[in-house]
Amino acid sequence: MSLIWQADFYRSPLQNVEGQILWELLVCDATRSFEFTASCPQSQATSTWVAQQLQLAGKEKLPDVIQVFRPQSLSLITTAGNNLGIKVEATRRTVALKQWLAAKQYPVTVDKLPPLPLPENLWGEEWRFATIPSGDIVDEFIERPIPFLQIPDFLKPINLGLASTVPIPGVVIYGGRQSMRLAQWLKESNPVSLNYIGGAPDGLILEAGLVDRWVLATFTDEEVTAAGKLYQERKQLSQGLHFLLVQPDDSGMTYSGLWLLRDED
Repeated sequence: MSLIWQADFYRSPLQNVEGQILWELLVCDATRSFEFTASCPQSQATSTWVAQQLQLAGKEKLPDVIQVFRPQSLSLITTAGNNLGIKVEATRRTVALKQWLAAKQYPVTVDKLPPLPLPENLWGEEWRFATIPSGDIVDEFIERPIPFLQIPDFLKPINLGLASTVPIPGVVIYGGRQSMRLAQWLKESNPVSLNYIGGAPDGLILEAGLVDRWVLATFTDEEVTAAGKLYQERKQLSQGLHFLLVQPDDSGMTYSGLWLLRDED
């Protein structure tokens, strides 16, 4: 069983007695049964200092993985992790750590980039909103030879306590010849969530990585807009769980990629 920590290293709202800006390292596990904090003046905020603190935190047992959600923390923690032989994973899904920060009234939100258009060479031929019953979404795809399949345990409907009849909303993209290329790009982009955003025009915005945002589609058709609003409503009933499915065509015979997604701050 892998030992996974969540960590943040950022400017503290507090200062030391000399009035110096402090940087604070917070480390916890997914249940917060383990917590560790340490702080230093900004002048000492280096990867070497972080590595030393991680060793103190772990004593004899260092983690296999450290998860980091804040872009400003990533470089120093990654360097420290590399020096200690620890894999560092950039992910928005650090629930325990964000709850701890919020309880301390520390900043949790991260500035996001404006959404960029999807590169033209990845455009699919068409797309549509869809639903799959909660009880079917894992069994339908888990045994299929899908090149890019992202169904993490913590997002399986059964682990979220969702009834098997709850419709899981999603988006299906028919990529045609670009299907595999699009699926490969999505894998590298690390999708987090896919949202309908009303506007002029309306759009589908993919949240990916730590702060990336991509415009997957824009539209003005009233029927599509109504479907987009229903899609967002269904996400509220599915605890934010939704999916993105990429396939070459609508035959239902082959699939290029499937991602289970969930809304995340």
